[in-house]
Amino acid sequence: MKRVFSLTEKSLLGFPIQYVWQKALGNYIAVTGASHTVKIYDRHGQRKDEIQLSGACYAMDWDKDGNALAIIADKSSSIYLWDPNTMKTSMLDSGMRDQMSFLLWSKAGALLAVGTSKGSLLVYNLQTSRKIPVLGKHTRRITCGCWSSQNLLALGSEDKMITVSNQEGDTIRQTAVRLEPSDIQFSVMKTDERASPGESTISVVVGKKTLFLFNLNDPDNPIELAFQQRYGSIVTHRWYGDGYIMIGFSLGFFVVISTHMREIGQELFQAHNHNDNLTSIAISQSLNKAASCGDNCIKIHDLAELKDMYAIINLDDETKGLDRLSWTDDGQLLAVSTQRGSLSVFLTRLPVLGDTCGTKIAYLTSLLDVTVVNHVEGEVPITVSVEVEPNFLAVGPYHLAVGMNNRAWFYGLSENGVDKLKDMEYLGSVASMSLNSDYAAALFEGKVQLHMIESDGLDQEERETRLFPKTDDTYRILCHALTGDFLIYGTNTGLIKYFYLEDWQFVNEYRHNVSVKKIFPDASGTRLVLIDEKADGFVYCSMNHNLYEIPNFSPTIKGILWENWPVDKGVFCAYDEDKIYTYVFHKDTIQGSKVILAGGTKLPFSHNPVLLHNGELTCQTQSGILSNIYLTTHSFISSLTDAAPSDLKKMLTQTLMLRRFSDAWEVCKLLDDQASWNELARACLHHMDVEFAIRVYRTIGNVGMVMSLEQIKGIEDHNLLAGHLAMFSSDFNLAQDLYLASSSPVSALEMRRDLQHWDSALQLAKRLAPNQISFISKEYAMQLEFTGDYVNALAHYEKGITGDNKFQEHDETCLAGVARMSIRMGDIRRGVNQALKHPSRLLKKDCAAILESMKQFSEAAQLYEKGQYYDKAASVYIRCKNWAKVGELLPNVSSPKIHLQYAKAKEADGRYKEAVIAYENARDWDNVIRIYLDHLNNPEKAVGIVKETQSLEGAKMVARFFLRLGDYGSAIQFLVLSKCNDEAFQLAQQHNQMEIYADVISSENTSNEDYQSIALYFEGEKKYFQAGKFFLLCGQHARALKHFLKCSNTEEDMAIEMAIETVGQAKEQLLTNQLIDYLMGESDGMPKDAKYLFRLYMALKQYREAARTAIIIAREEQSAGNYRNAHDVLFSMYTELRTHKIKIPTEMATNLMILHSYILVKIHVKRGDHMKGARMLIRVANNISKFPSHVVPILTSTVIECHRAGLKNSAFSFASMLMRPEYRNKIDIKYKKKIEAMVRRPDNTEVEEETSPCPFCGFQLPECELLCPGCKNNLPYCIVTGRHMVKEDWCACPHCDFSAIYTEYKMLLDSETTCPMCSERVTARSGGTVKHLVTILP
Repeated sequence: MKRVFSLTEKSLLGFPIQYVWQKALGNYIAVTGASHTVKIYDRHGQRKDEIQLSGACYAMDWDKDGNALAIIADKSSSIYLWDPNTMKTSMLDSGMRDQMSFLLWSKAGALLAVGTSKGSLLVYNLQTSRKIPVLGKHTRRITCGCWSSQNLLALGSEDKMITVSNQEGDTIRQTAVRLEPSDIQFSVMKTDERASPGESTISVVVGKKTLFLFNLNDPDNPIELAFQQRYGSIVTHRWYGDGYIMIGFSLGFFVVISTHMREIGQELFQAHNHNDNLTSIAISQSLNKAASCGDNCIKIHDLAELKDMYAIINLDDETKGLDRLSWTDDGQLLAVSTQRGSLSVFLTRLPVLGDTCGTKIAYLTSLLDVTVVNHVEGEVPITVSVEVEPNFLAVGPYHLAVGMNNRAWFYGLSENGVDKLKDMEYLGSVASMSLNSDYAAALFEGKVQLHMIESDGLDQEERETRLFPKTDDTYRILCHALTGDFLIYGTNTGLIKYFYLEDWQFVNEYRHNVSVKKIFPDASGTRLVLIDEKADGFVYCSMNHNLYEIPNFSPTIKGILWENWPVDKGVFCAYDEDKIYTYVFHKDTIQGSKVILAGGTKLPFSHNPVLLHNGELTCQTQSGILSNIYLTTHSFISSLTDAAPSDLKKMLTQTLMLRRFSDAWEVCKLLDDQASWNELARACLHHMDVEFAIRVYRTIGNVGMVMSLEQIKGIEDHNLLAGHLAMFSSDFNLAQDLYLASSSPVSALEMRRDLQHWDSALQLAKRLAPNQISFISKEYAMQLEFTGDYVNALAHYEKGITGDNKFQEHDETCLAGVARMSIRMGDIRRGVNQALKHPSRLLKKDCAAILESMKQFSEAAQLYEKGQYYDKAASVYIRCKNWAKVGELLPNVSSPKIHLQYAKAKEADGRYKEAVIAYENARDWDNVIRIYLDHLNNPEKAVGIVKETQSLEGAKMVARFFLRLGDYGSAIQFLVLSKCNDEAFQLAQQHNQMEIYADVISSENTSNEDYQSIALYFEGEKKYFQAGKFFLLCGQHARALKHFLKCSNTEEDMAIEMAIETVGQAKEQLLTNQLIDYLMGESDGMPKDAKYLFRLYMALKQYREAARTAIIIAREEQSAGNYRNAHDVLFSMYTELRTHKIKIPTEMATNLMILHSYILVKIHVKRGDHMKGARMLIRVANNISKFPSHVVPILTSTVIECHRAGLKNSAFSFASMLMRPEYRNKIDIKYKKKIEAMVRRPDNTEVEEETSPCPFCGFQLPECELLCPGCKNNLPYCIVTGRHMVKEDWCACPHCDFSAIYTEYKMLLDSETTCPMCSERVTARSGGTVKHLVTILP
């Protein structure tokens, strides 16, 4: 709160200080202190007068209108009366001999009550100067009193009595109280029903302890309220609202109570506002505020919500504390006296006075200060001190005007500061004023005076000033506005006139049907909002003289603000006391210009809107500050990123209503759903923003709309473009109206045709394109035919015939329609003749179908036949029983149904051969089989058909036929084929044909019950293998295994194989162990071949156990000399493990390599490559212990091949080994002498083995070495040469995927056709170089 002034003169210092505000106007305050003078100050703190008293002032008070100040003082029997209008003091002799102690003016009239120290009363009428003395009203000093609004006077005295008197001084009520009364007041208690009008309750503080309530209408039942001792004594109390009392207590508390009888005694609110003491409370009804003072601060509460603290005023320099509070009647000023003897006045409510120009705001910040700010442009605020307290102000781009009554002061605003330019008087009190950069326009008494603010004196005398209207005009101007180019005003006759400042003449005039109360133009003046005397609102566009009604316009609207943000040119808001309504004027929509209500925002109490910019509303408050409010319609501006999806949808609606498509685009990106994008696109179409609509449709992938909009975006005709967009928006009636108003009205016809709105299209065609009537009639007729309106369809088909050879196809369509409609209307002859003459086959079919539905079979069949629809023709002829015609058509008939009907007819005639052919054509195989068996005696043909067609019923018939012949095997076979498994089983049992039944049924999709029946039968016959086989088929693995293990020696191999399959399917550990025990000989002491154990592990997918078994088998085969078998076992196991990505055991890999090296020897020797053969034999001979059956032959071959290859030292080494006693005698006689000679005459020469790089690390090592000394890796070997691989010449077998040296593999395939490892057939084309080594090497 701003301090207006303080009074601390020495003459005032002293306690107590008395003061009283002028009532009603509040322009003056009378103050007295320790001195014997009363000083009069104005509301700005300027001393206006001084009244000398005879002694200390006892009391003073203003009358109800503020026209007289009455004062009583010590040592005087006169009453001082001061007139604020003349600034003079007069003396009124009271005629009372006693010292006057009390003085009070009436609330309702010019009556002054004066009480004396002896209890006498004087009532003085200021208007009539009549004095009514009343002696002995009380027996002791009158200390307090109050007037009611009905001019009743209540008085309290030291005699502990309260009296109520009328204005004549007559006592009408009196009552006694326990202690001395004080602070007496009149008011109305809160009741359900008013007992009598007027103030009927007196409240008085008794002994500063209790509150005494005395109802004049119920004098016998007064109420006395006591309060908690912790509150202290009662300082004062105030009534407010509907019977509420606020009470202040000395210890800092204030309490609110209700006087309603149901609530009396209850504290509705209590606050400890001050720590030490409370000295006064005051209530302003106009502000709806309450204030309390105590300690050294003032606290102000809002009466609507007492819990909210409105303001706190601290007076830190007042160490002795505060004394008394008092508000002016208008609530603008609050005065507080202190116990030091000073007085301070604070501004609590300013007149809400402000104006804007663009984004510049001028507003009253104190009684004599105007502040000019422009927060949008970031300009430095300017404060202008004015000479008088203004009641109007106006601001322009470079000027400020303030004024009061008929006078205005003008100030220049510049970067250098404020310059006072001039003051001007007008011919009447100014109601409002507007400024632009050069001119000022003042409205007073129905006239507007336009004049220049600063005259440059350059021959512009005629433009210096002008008064509107002219003297001969009879209208009165009610409102006006000044824009950069125009003076605009509205009159009581409904005229809105535009005066163009540049040409100094009127340029536009609009006449409204009633008087125009207010106008609010936008910045350019081309659009304005007007409010008429009916409180209706309209937007007026001066460019086209159109008026648009504002929807949902509240009659309480006080003002309009246009949006100052350039993007939202059409947005404006209307406001009343408690709400702001956001409207948007859409100039270009497919429906034309219109105004929509976008939403509403709650306006805080006592906020006056002055500026709207980008959804932010700047308001002026009573406290002289600006407050900003964001409109709810613009919530997307501040909270877009953190909004929930539901809020985003609301924001999308807001942006579309405000036509802010860029913001809507951002919202749609966050929502990211098709519906939102479509909504944005539709809004763009509605507002005719084609470019943005294309952008949206392109984003959502709507190619059709993008292409359509691209085609029309260059159209300049507004109505034609709007028509296209209305059509795209599915508003077809609007589109038609727009098309007809455009330069291309035929577009309306094209649209109706495309929409198949044929009635409308025909109406338009008559006016716009008569040559199109025939074609539209045809389309209309087709639609009518579809909906079943055959009468009108026929008429339109006939109307559609042109008779022009250029439109032959069109005419044929119409003639076809005539034919169809004639038949449907009953004119069959005309329709049939027309159809027969018509070239269309389809027409004949359609007409025939109609005739068939009408049971005109003869004509229908004729048309079907003519149209070459032979199946349909034959079908209709059958319905006519015309078998001769049917027979003629049969070669062309494909329908089995017709053939079937014909066959049945021939069978009934006994012509079986023709019948069987017809049945075959109808693919009715059951009847074919029946005739072959029953009538033509040709079972071979019947059996062939059953086997070919798998007919169940046919199989039954054949089975019964063979059963009659006694051929049980064939009967069983066909019974199974016909799914009669039970009959077939019983037949097989009866005639001992179960093996046949089992063979047949095992090839069918048979149930487990059937398999079980067969298994039980074979079990009973002790045919264990067969029983086990069928137990396996029905899933009973335990019983199947049991029977397989019981089989005789003759079936042992097959039984073990089946047992392995059984265990493999069962995957049960118990059965597995049972079979392993059997194979190991645990049950009968006869171990079975290890190959079965290997197959078992493979069936169980136990590959590691299978691998170990494979190694054992291979070892046995190897020991027996079956090297190829051993090789194949290891190879197959190797590939299986590799397929299942199981690590290959080292022993298996090594054994396979050695065995493969042995097999390669024969290949190399056969090809004459003795060096490679010798190298492989050396590898084998070094592992000779693995070849116990052929030690001597292998060593002998090694010696011979090494000798041939020039490896003399290796030959000597192995020859020496052969000379051992255990081998010497086993050497072949052909080679013995030669080998002995080698030993006797050793030759240690040796061809050095060539080297090649390690494929892993590149280390050079001998070609046949498979362990790299460099990287310690086991190297992959070539399946052709046995050498280690080199990565530059790598390939793999396409079947087994074992590596090979590409060049060697290719050379091998020139002479061999199989892979040396897997023995699969390989051609030279199959092998391929492996380009990427990483697929092979780890």
